[in-house]
Amino acid sequence: MTNFLIAPSILSADFTRLGADLAACESAGADWIHVDVMDGHFVPNLTMGPFIVEACRRATKLPLDVHLMIEKPERHLEAFAKAGATNITVHVETCPHLNRTIQQIHSLGCKAGVTLNPSTPASAIEPVLSLVDLVLALTVNPGFSGQEFLPEVLPKIRQLRGLLDAVNPSARLEVDGGLSSATLPEVQKRGADVFVSGSFVFGHPQGIAAGIRELRACVA
Repeated sequence: MTNFLIAPSILSADFTRLGADLAACESAGADWIHVDVMDGHFVPNLTMGPFIVEACRRATKLPLDVHLMIEKPERHLEAFAKAGATNITVHVETCPHLNRTIQQIHSLGCKAGVTLNPSTPASAIEPVLSLVDLVLALTVNPGFSGQEFLPEVLPKIRQLRGLLDAVNPSARLEVDGGLSSATLPEVQKRGADVFVSGSFVFGHPQGIAAGIRELRACVA
């Protein structure tokens, strides 16, 4: 797989002008829109629910990449699918019946992903790698945008790419957390092909389009 995707994370967007920010991402060539959902239990923050996903779906034609950082995600999958999610990604740490959860996501017509926290080993998701459409490796501890990239996760990204290449080479390997024009090349070298960035894009001093262009230049 040679094409790389840029997925701005709306966790860092200006919610007073969310539609305009999404339009700016789309016109600047973003590939996906990443939506971080947090419940205040699994992670120490509370963010958007299906209503925001539905608003995003009305505002953009781009795929909506919904990352559920929530306990018991299986209770909410249908609501996010109905709201317009394209991909739904759950955490291995919150899914005791991970195979069933992945099957449920697929049955709702969405692509299924599985996420690992920085301290969770790649081996934790080996049993389901043949079933998923994407794997998301976090390079910050989940919960807040604007955190510093954790370089100690880099070997795990390479390991995940190797495991996927062996059983499911078409699956995407996504990375989220502290990605910038400085850190993105490092995760690309390890085999990632989807890059989530929030603060770097939405907080770029020259604007959203400039942030996306700068990231795109790293993988051109």
